[in-house]
Amino acid sequence: MEEPLGDEGAKKAPTSERQKQQSSVSSMETSMKKVSKTTKPTISATSNLLAPKRSKPKNPSDSISNVTTTTTSSRKTSSVPITRRNSTGGAPEKQSVSATKLQNRTTGSGGKTNSVSDSVNQSLPQLRRSSLPSAKPTIRTSSVSEARKSVSMDKSLRTSIGSGVSKSETVKKSSVKPALSVSSSSSSRRLASSSLDSTGSSMSRKTISKLSSPSARTPSSSSGLRTGSLSISLDRSSNLSGRRRAGTPESRDSRFIILPLVETNKAGDDVRLDLRGHKVHSLNANGLNLTQNLEFVYLRDNLLSTLEGIEILKRVKVLDLSFNEFKGPGFEPLVNCQALQQLYLAGNQITSLVSLPQLPNLEFLSVAQNKLRSLSMAGQPRLQVLAASKNKITTLKSFPHLPVLEHLRVEENPILKMPHLEAASILLVGPTLKKFNDRDLSREEVAIAKRYPACTALCIRYGWELCRPENAADSTFRFLYEQWKDHFPPGYLLKDALVDQPFEEDACHCHFVFVEDNNLSADPELVLKYQWFVEERALSSFSAIPDATGEVYWPKHGDIGKFLKVECTPIMGEIKYPPVFAISSRVSPGNGIPKVVNLEVQGELVEGNVIKGYAEIAWCGGTPGKGVASWLRRRWNSSPVVIAGAEDEEYHLTLDDIDSSLVFMYTPVTEEGAKGEPQYKYTDFVKAAPPSVSNVRIIGDVVEGNIVKGVGNYFGGKEGPSKFEWLRENKNTGDFVSISTGASEYALTNEDVGRRLAFVYSPINFEGQEGESVSILSLPVKQAPPKVKDVKIIGHLRENNKVTVTGTVTGGTEGSSRVQWFKTTSSTLDGENNLDALSTAKIAKAFRIPLGAVGYYIVAKYTPMTPNGEPGEPAYAISEKAVETLPPSLNFLSISGDYVEGGILTASYGYVGGHEGKSEYNWYLHEFESDTGSLILEGSGVLQCRVTRDAIGKFISFKCVPVRDDGIVGEPRTCMGAERVRPGSPRLLSLQIVGTAIEGTMLTIDKKYWGGQEGNSVFRWFRTSSDGAQIEIRGATTSSYMLLVDDIGFYVSVSCEPVRSDWARGPIVLSEQMGPIIPGPPNCQSLEFLGSMMEGQRLSFVASYSGGERGICSHEWFRVESGGIREKLSAHEFLDLTLEDAGKHIELVYTPIRKDGAKGSPHTILSDMIAPADPVGLELVIPDCYEDKEVTPQKTYFGGQEGAGEYIWFRTRDKLNKSALLDIANAGDHALICGKTLVYTPSIEDVGAYLALYWLPTRADGKCGKPVVSISSSPVNPALPVVSNVHVKKLPLGVYAGEGKYFGGHEGLSLFSWYRETNDGAIILIEGATYRTYEVTDSDYNCRLLFGYTPVRSDSVVGELKLSEPTGLVLPELLKVEMVSLAGKAIEGDVLIAVEVIPKNETQQSVWSKYKKEVRYQWFCSSVTGDSNSFEHLPAQHSCSYKLRLEDIGRCFKCECVVTDVFGRSSEPAYAQTGPVLPGIPRIDKLEIEGRGFHTNLYAVRGIYSGGKEGKSRIQWLRSMVGSPDLISIPGEVGRMYEANVDDVGYRLVAIYTPVREDGVEGQPVSASTEATAVEPDVLKEVKQKLELGSVKFEVLCNKDCSSKKVLEEGCLERRILEVNRKRVKVVKPGSKTSFPSTEIRGSYAPPFHVDLFRNDQHRLRIVVDSENEVDLMVRSRHLRDVIVLVIRGFAQRFNSTSLNSLLKIET
Repeated sequence: MEEPLGDEGAKKAPTSERQKQQSSVSSMETSMKKVSKTTKPTISATSNLLAPKRSKPKNPSDSISNVTTTTTSSRKTSSVPITRRNSTGGAPEKQSVSATKLQNRTTGSGGKTNSVSDSVNQSLPQLRRSSLPSAKPTIRTSSVSEARKSVSMDKSLRTSIGSGVSKSETVKKSSVKPALSVSSSSSSRRLASSSLDSTGSSMSRKTISKLSSPSARTPSSSSGLRTGSLSISLDRSSNLSGRRRAGTPESRDSRFIILPLVETNKAGDDVRLDLRGHKVHSLNANGLNLTQNLEFVYLRDNLLSTLEGIEILKRVKVLDLSFNEFKGPGFEPLVNCQALQQLYLAGNQITSLVSLPQLPNLEFLSVAQNKLRSLSMAGQPRLQVLAASKNKITTLKSFPHLPVLEHLRVEENPILKMPHLEAASILLVGPTLKKFNDRDLSREEVAIAKRYPACTALCIRYGWELCRPENAADSTFRFLYEQWKDHFPPGYLLKDALVDQPFEEDACHCHFVFVEDNNLSADPELVLKYQWFVEERALSSFSAIPDATGEVYWPKHGDIGKFLKVECTPIMGEIKYPPVFAISSRVSPGNGIPKVVNLEVQGELVEGNVIKGYAEIAWCGGTPGKGVASWLRRRWNSSPVVIAGAEDEEYHLTLDDIDSSLVFMYTPVTEEGAKGEPQYKYTDFVKAAPPSVSNVRIIGDVVEGNIVKGVGNYFGGKEGPSKFEWLRENKNTGDFVSISTGASEYALTNEDVGRRLAFVYSPINFEGQEGESVSILSLPVKQAPPKVKDVKIIGHLRENNKVTVTGTVTGGTEGSSRVQWFKTTSSTLDGENNLDALSTAKIAKAFRIPLGAVGYYIVAKYTPMTPNGEPGEPAYAISEKAVETLPPSLNFLSISGDYVEGGILTASYGYVGGHEGKSEYNWYLHEFESDTGSLILEGSGVLQCRVTRDAIGKFISFKCVPVRDDGIVGEPRTCMGAERVRPGSPRLLSLQIVGTAIEGTMLTIDKKYWGGQEGNSVFRWFRTSSDGAQIEIRGATTSSYMLLVDDIGFYVSVSCEPVRSDWARGPIVLSEQMGPIIPGPPNCQSLEFLGSMMEGQRLSFVASYSGGERGICSHEWFRVESGGIREKLSAHEFLDLTLEDAGKHIELVYTPIRKDGAKGSPHTILSDMIAPADPVGLELVIPDCYEDKEVTPQKTYFGGQEGAGEYIWFRTRDKLNKSALLDIANAGDHALICGKTLVYTPSIEDVGAYLALYWLPTRADGKCGKPVVSISSSPVNPALPVVSNVHVKKLPLGVYAGEGKYFGGHEGLSLFSWYRETNDGAIILIEGATYRTYEVTDSDYNCRLLFGYTPVRSDSVVGELKLSEPTGLVLPELLKVEMVSLAGKAIEGDVLIAVEVIPKNETQQSVWSKYKKEVRYQWFCSSVTGDSNSFEHLPAQHSCSYKLRLEDIGRCFKCECVVTDVFGRSSEPAYAQTGPVLPGIPRIDKLEIEGRGFHTNLYAVRGIYSGGKEGKSRIQWLRSMVGSPDLISIPGEVGRMYEANVDDVGYRLVAIYTPVREDGVEGQPVSASTEATAVEPDVLKEVKQKLELGSVKFEVLCNKDCSSKKVLEEGCLERRILEVNRKRVKVVKPGSKTSFPSTEIRGSYAPPFHVDLFRNDQHRLRIVVDSENEVDLMVRSRHLRDVIVLVIRGFAQRFNSTSLNSLLKIET
């Protein structure tokens, strides 16, 4: 049993290829399957036998060659390196293992047996060596059919009951018949032991090719001989108790269990002991020869009941004690076996494992088929497989600590009835558990286990019974409470004990709540002490965390994935009570976003102090960085304001902070730049410090005349009226006397000279609080030398102006100070440099600026002098600007000339102020000498001006603006004339008559006057006959004259005597004559209306004629509208005005006609607007009146355009006479006003009464006439009864009301009826419905209602029936959907189901049950990812469910639900909305592998992915033996495509697809497999041919230097001959002319012989004979390489009697 089993599977780290080499499969399972149909073939936990389907062998020799014979055995041991992984799944180590080659000789068909080898007579040590199994596992490469052939056997052998080893198969035709039966019994017993081991050790990962070394290299079957003769061994087997057979049902499970590899380093006789089935009673018996060097001890199938003597096996690694007489306890001696890795205790009577010590290297433990009631034992730190099937286990209490357990088997135990046993096991073992009861862990059970609290495993270990996950938290707490309650402090009860979900570097709080029991008094006070622990597993011994003794713990990065435990120790007084505890879930990684847990501000909030903010940060997985701190100031009742520059944790309180609250804001920032949420901390209001002053000092020189100032640094709030006092020292007494108070400044005087001064500063704040005063002494005051300050130059800095220098002299009385003047070109002083003297030093302080200083700055040097002549330090003053020249000006200005109209005036002036430029001249006229005057345009720019007539009586002035040649303008100067301008003598310069010499023409005079303002000049007109006689025309004394009839034939002239306005006269001038005068055209010189312009009056006219002798003139009358439209009225001498003329104009057109018929121009005159006459009502008559019939009275009006007169209708019961009518307005109650329009419609109130109309005629302009009153001749008659506007009004609760408007006198008992109109138009009277209202019944639904109204007058006159319009279809209340809810989660792949909620009111429940037709759904999705406001409808989605897809991730969904009733109406839509859809758990569906089943084909994996966007999903290709679930990973094959090769022959290809989302989330892996891979037909055919030949040669290429370490290249290859036959293989170097053929490599097929392939080179193979002999070969094609490999493996298979598959070297 020293052959270790392989690694655990594809999820462990891959090991070397030699680690995968396994033994062949024994064919004993086939026979067992034939015997018992109620049991399944089992696989030994130690032998890992495979039982494929039965098939008859084609060649009996093939079948026999695969079983181990009991008659012959030859041995050959060689050391082969093998790789094992350490028990924790770490890196593999390369080890060596002993291997034994067995040669089998089969029995003949005639019943004769071959002779037994000489090794039968060997001694016991030799027998031990012969019993060692072949440590080198062989590799099977045959196809599925070949595998079946290898385990098939004869019918007679299959009938052997319980035949579990190959020994029975080899003797089926032996001539020794007694041995056959005995062998069968022995085989049955061994099968039982094998099956028992199977229950205990087949729990490791189901990796297909990890088979053990050949058959009884396990404790259950051995291919070697036992101690003593064969018959003894068989007899021993035949006497075994029947309980050995009980293991047969265990053989039902045909799957593998993989044992941890056992390190075997050159295993030989000195390290191996095999005494299976030797009836050993004691380990101290003679002949056992137990030594310290033994590593592999097989003592199964003996009679051992005690372990006494086992202490010597200190180096044992594999110890098989199965099927003995152990009952336990008594396992303490195993404590010395510290190197033990595999322990087999199956098939005993063990009742308890409590005495089993902790074995630090134990990796496999089988305790199956015992009488264990629990698995209580010491913790095993490296145990990977625990097989405990077929016991009496009923509880998981005291389950041991197994930190690396991977496979747990508890089949056929009473505890299997426990619900969720697998989940409980997952909780107890932890994440290392991969298989439970020989199956992969159920996803459901894993999910259930995750729902239990962290303390569940501990409670299960203490005996808690598993309950539902949702109740587990309360149940476990109650369970622990029961354990703790007797140890609580008196008077206290535990209410809660839990720990928050821990996150990396985030505050994790524990909560232990003790409450006082009301029935007990608790004194003294209870104190809780905490201690935090951490461990990777909840059942481990937790390690205390140093300094973690508070209520809060901050998990570190190293705590991620670990459990936290808190122990809370209650302390009352000096008594410390037992602790209680709570266990958290695993620490989760932080999100990297820091957050502030707590903020504190420390420091006294007093002005001047420094306060500091402290932030407690949870970094949550981020690298701690420097946060962002800032301070804000918050005034009372205002918002905080950021304090500029306050960006550190420390802050110095200032004056601005007084009476303010400070806010400390802190934003945590990691080194990676992740920012957390800022947090704030408010302080109380800052107080002012007590008033104080420091650094009091006197500023200024203590020299006589100076002003000194006392200052100090005030502190303590806002400074108020602080006190200042100055004191002077008394030279005689030394005391100080107050000389000044209230001011901080003091002017030093002569009295202070030689004395010290004291300044006292008493600080007072704004509230009046006074602080401690501080004083300071000065030095003695010094005598001041004369000194001048504030020297200034005063005066206008212009040429020839006088300026003065001033200054203040200190240092005594000023004497005769000196002043000297300079000029400089610079505006700044530099001592006396660059100064040019303008004067000598003089006492006078005034100075007249000379011409030479123009353009220069002037400087005054002021030297102070004392009365005694002592000079002081001179002071300088410089002018602010350079000296300016004199501005341009006039020194005189005068006007010469005669001030008379037409005279010329000349101006003259004298210019000073530099060179004259373009001076400006202007002449002005003035009404008065003081006014501004008006500009004479003609006089601008000239010095002479001619006096015009406009200037008469006015003053003339001349204004000159001097302008220098540099553009400087001087002050303007004006000279006023000496007198007003006088006018000239009056005279006419021209005189003539203007006009035509035609009678009737108006002649005018055109003259030109000169000589002042013209007055009333004298005109005279003369008529001169043709003979020259001149006659003055009387009355013609104006400047115009109308030619008369008398002037016809004469000449006309005019004379004019000019007269000035002051009556001065000039000479008379006579014009030239005009004529002769001829007659003019007829003309109407005037035209006037006669008569009153009023409606009803008569108009006439008066016209004057000129233009020769008058003839018969014509005239026409026109009416002129306001728009200018003229209408001819008549041509009579007069016109009578009518109403139509009122408001319009009358136009008269008069045409003068001379007697000779000549017509003159028509003359038109237009009248004023014709006024209307006064309004008068001439007639008013009222016709007969009827109800609701409009009454229009007959009336006649006169008096202009009638306006809106006043009309008042009165209703009176009596007919009034004329006098009463006139006073109807005062009739009171006898006459009621019923209308105020001309037209009146009598109403129901007027029926039977008289109507009277009061009319006040009114003109359009509002003028009123006298009123007119009239009364009807008869009372108002009633109308026939009718009804209108008949309609139906719908009321609530299914009630309709009929309405209509009655007319026709007073209504009596009108008649009402209701009708029902069906869909086909039939109207049916509703019986009994005779009221105005009607309540709907079910018969009315889907019909229309009509209301009938028959009017009846009060006097019983019946009107006509009126029906209303049909109502709308009467339908029940509209169906409503109260709300819509969505079942399902907004996760991709999930199905959202819309469920509508019906309102609970009775009406809705009724209409839903009676009239609901269908419910329609419409789905919408948000148009933008993450936007929940805008949606777009999904056209094809109308069902109540919607399956979320990949493209829906991030979008929000909304479902609209509308219900429709049987009447076709739809309800208001109701909506339900989801949040953004989250990606689903990554999943792969319909996974399949595409490709044909030959070893040369290419395979591809295909599947449908769902669960968000696919990221880097993982694919792993594996191999699986047909009929076995175990998987073997193919290293490096992680792509979607896989190219098969020879190593895959006989295996199913399995692809495990682990879907991974783009954000790294992994889904459950899914697998798909192919059928068994077959050899490509052409290759298979060729291989079979070569195998039948028995000896084959191949031409290959080999490296020249025969070094297998060097990469093969074409340049270094040589030809070789590869010879292969049934016994050996060799590589021959061909001979040449100079050399003979030589064999380079030769070897048999005994292990470790194997053939390697290279996946990256299909032409290359490596043949390994042993560790020292191997060769790399190259062939021309892959086909040839495959043929060579399969032929070699075929020959090797027959030689070793092992299947071809066992020769495959599989890498895990």
